[in-house]
Amino acid sequence: MTLAPTLVVGTGLVGTSVALALQAAGRLVVLADSDEAALALAVARGAGRPLGAADEVSHVVLAVPPSAVAEVLRAALASHVGATVSDVCSIKSLAALEIEKNTPELARYVGGHPLAGSERGGPAAARPDLFVGRPWAITPHLEASPVALAAARSVAVDCGAQPIVLTPEAHDEAVGLVSHLPQAAASALAATVGQHASQEAFALVGQGLRDSTRIAASPPQLWAQILGRNARAVAPFVNELAERLAHLGRELGRGAGEAAVTALLTEANAAVGRLPGKHSTRREAVDVVIAVLKDAPGALASLLADAHTAGVNVEDIRIEHAQGAAIGAARLLVLAGRGDGLAAALSAAGWSVSVEADEPAG
Repeated sequence: MTLAPTLVVGTGLVGTSVALALQAAGRLVVLADSDEAALALAVARGAGRPLGAADEVSHVVLAVPPSAVAEVLRAALASHVGATVSDVCSIKSLAALEIEKNTPELARYVGGHPLAGSERGGPAAARPDLFVGRPWAITPHLEASPVALAAARSVAVDCGAQPIVLTPEAHDEAVGLVSHLPQAAASALAATVGQHASQEAFALVGQGLRDSTRIAASPPQLWAQILGRNARAVAPFVNELAERLAHLGRELGRGAGEAAVTALLTEANAAVGRLPGKHSTRREAVDVVIAVLKDAPGALASLLADAHTAGVNVEDIRIEHAQGAAIGAARLLVLAGRGDGLAAALSAAGWSVSVEADEPAG
């Protein structure tokens, strides 16, 4: 017997990526979107076929903006009787989504939120591996049925993610700190730099500013909804960050900044050391092998092939581009103690390399 398809409503970056991942896991996927152009592109990408009038679906995944979740959820529960429903919205409190808890059919719904994405949007940026190894919050409300919970968890697992079950309220506070605060901070930093930087200053931009502001290129309309709807959780963290910066500014202004900077960076170093490393495991000390890299087809592949030949696993890689030149630097992070051996092997293969020791793996 052929299983009923999974319906994905919303074919932006996340929705199309979910559809691609579910198809790769062997599910039949159908798609729906009020944006006909986005739907057509998602179909062309191989994410599924459009929902037909006669289709009976087993599960519905809502991948729509936060402001639309409540309305689309009610419509999905009414239109697909018997199907379970989950979503991928980054705000999980039912009150924030304006969903009535006394809706009888709400037992078929369980919230979900994959902690993965990109500053790029739309189906063209979608990838079936977007969620592999990433946490996926599952947030059952008090009336959720075990069947709905199992269905929401199954979506996460089939997308290659790691499901984590917690309450909607705990989720919203947690992402307010680890996801929404970084977005606000990166955006504020980018706006400040953009307001004051001259062309000469932009010519001096290094990787630090690029790394710190990458997510500031995220869609403004979407993040306005996310931050606005999670304001209660994120506002205290924004205020604390602002006060830390204000204190640093005051100390620098009165010429006593060195102690303040040392205290801040010491606390920050300890906090970074607590961040999960690769595969959400404990962060390991690493060596960083820096190789000069030409901006040419195959250059990075050749470097990694030579690292493979040397028998050294690359834990992570970061690319730094040179301003106004067709070269850059590839920073290969390897476990501590392996850097010198890899550097020697790469140098023998013709690469220009250097080694930095004991940087925590990210």
